[in-house]
Amino acid sequence: MSEHPSSYALYRPERLTTSVVFASPHSGCDYPADLMARTRLDARMIRSSEDAFVDRLFAPAVEQGAALLCARVPRAYVDLNRAADELDPALVEGARRRGHNPRIASGLGVIPRVVAGGRPIYQGKISLQEAEARLDRCWHPYHATLQTLLAEVHRGFGEAVLIDCHSMPHEALDSIRRNSRRRPDVVIGDRFGASADSQLVDRIEGAFVGAGLTVIRNAPFAGAYVAQHYGRPARRRHAVQVEIDRALYMDEARIEPRADFDAFAEVIRSVIADLAELGRRDMPLAAE
Repeated sequence: MSEHPSSYALYRPERLTTSVVFASPHSGCDYPADLMARTRLDARMIRSSEDAFVDRLFAPAVEQGAALLCARVPRAYVDLNRAADELDPALVEGARRRGHNPRIASGLGVIPRVVAGGRPIYQGKISLQEAEARLDRCWHPYHATLQTLLAEVHRGFGEAVLIDCHSMPHEALDSIRRNSRRRPDVVIGDRFGASADSQLVDRIEGAFVGAGLTVIRNAPFAGAYVAQHYGRPARRRHAVQVEIDRALYMDEARIEPRADFDAFAEVIRSVIADLAELGRRDMPLAAE
């Protein structure tokens, strides 16, 4: 069944059969009219930070007995992979200045000031009242649902494994390709071991490698708010961020699926099946 509140869609199987939960916080593409009326960007450019079609890639999670939580609100409106207090004073009138935060400084706070390439979204500022209203409508419902879902899984299975699903621009990996080795297809982020048990992360990496994909860890993406907030391996609550190269399945300039999208989706389907299986095994995690 599915639920469709304004900020997210939750897809659940009839019965949860795995401790693995999938979530896609940046694939939302329901652009509010108030955003489109105020943005200086066109309808394509404003989507440049969107993890387009990631929700479609991970839809088979439900077939595997796992829940899938997908954003409907776009990242350009509210970034669900940021803390609620990561407000940017350069955009939000009246927001309090805090210590240096590189995400806020780059314009990528919880209410983003820019999209990919540093392109400004707005002509001017928005009010603190408007920013807080967006958080109330979008951010808090998404995270309340995610928290409840992870608690439910943890009660039922004794552990919870969150796979935080993302995509990355092809060019994001240009600077880390070394020695003419194959360009990585996937970046797995566990905040350098802080958000998930290392044996579990090994198994997650193995699922992607087994599907023929090249994987690296924590560079250039180690995991942001979701991994940091929900990953508590000592309590058997694990969070792992997965970034997939967009060029593998979409035309980044047009924001359209490639002709062979379905073939790549089948690769990810096999990965999802392996990941869901991890949550049905008695894994000898170090946290036990």
